[in-house]
Amino acid sequence: MEGDHIKTYPLLAPLSWLYGAGVMLRNILFDCGVLHSRTFDVPVISVGNLTVGGTGKTPHTEYLIQLLSKDFQVAVLSRGYKRKSSGFILAQKDTPMQMIGDEPFQMKQKFPFIHMAVDKNRCRGIEKLCQPDIQPTTDVVLLDDAYQHRYVKPDINILLMDYHRLIYFDALLPAGKLREPKSGKSRADIVIVTKCPTYITPMDMRGIERTLELQPWQKLYFTTYQYPDTLKDVGEKPLLVTGIASPQQIEYDLKKMIPDFELMAFPDHHAFTQKDIERIKRQANGRTILTTEKDATRLFDIDYKVIPIEVKFLGTNKQEDFNQNILNHVRKNKRNSRLSQGENAHKA
Repeated sequence: MEGDHIKTYPLLAPLSWLYGAGVMLRNILFDCGVLHSRTFDVPVISVGNLTVGGTGKTPHTEYLIQLLSKDFQVAVLSRGYKRKSSGFILAQKDTPMQMIGDEPFQMKQKFPFIHMAVDKNRCRGIEKLCQPDIQPTTDVVLLDDAYQHRYVKPDINILLMDYHRLIYFDALLPAGKLREPKSGKSRADIVIVTKCPTYITPMDMRGIERTLELQPWQKLYFTTYQYPDTLKDVGEKPLLVTGIASPQQIEYDLKKMIPDFELMAFPDHHAFTQKDIERIKRQANGRTILTTEKDATRLFDIDYKVIPIEVKFLGTNKQEDFNQNILNHVRKNKRNSRLSQGENAHKA
């Protein structure tokens, strides 16, 4: 059920109040214009969350890449968590994972035709991605994990919430996993409840919608993960190796296809060492090793089978509705259209 992965620490509530006061003050400064958010001449779509940990940002960003790349030159800008570099880096096909981080590396390997860049300063990163020397010319920028980066004002702000960790069950850091108060959801244009079980009912969805108390202009969608049928051919009791924030969902999903397997979980973004690899090999003892696409970028000197996942929207016509909302906005507001409108207004 929703909220079943949540654990809070009430004794840390006083620290959460202090943390929350600081976050609320920062948001007030942005809302009042003391701190300034920038807009850009290129459509910017942000994908983020209110919580620490995995809500499915990378799979949903990859869904947007696949959707938009048919008609537009897509650029993805990420902070590059745990990378061993600084400043702006535009990834090339041979850029090592350590220079840009595991998730940007995964996206660049899967979609070599995109502009994949990392920069902690998102405003600077967008500026550089729009420079004339970046070819083909960037049509749309996807901001990965930037919901709290308010120095950029995105055209579309997509907020992800894990079905198993919905925000109204959670608490602010450090008592819970919330990065900011629940009221932060008001900045979202689109809210997606991710990692839903396939058996979720329309009544369940309506209940979540009522509890979230979204504004009339905010669109709500529900998604789940879809796995390939080839996972059935993995031998007896394979070993699942993960280094992700919330392995519970993939563990639950796999049980429907592979009733008997063993889980070996490491911390999120874990940097696997030679000692870890030897331990994994010993634990597997000849059995098939399964891992996620994200973890595969950090594993080495070991044979494994990757578990690819795809995002699937739940509900009649919901996927088509989401796709058209995104595509229509980018078509209407792509860079050339905006520049043309600006030039015409200037001449008038």
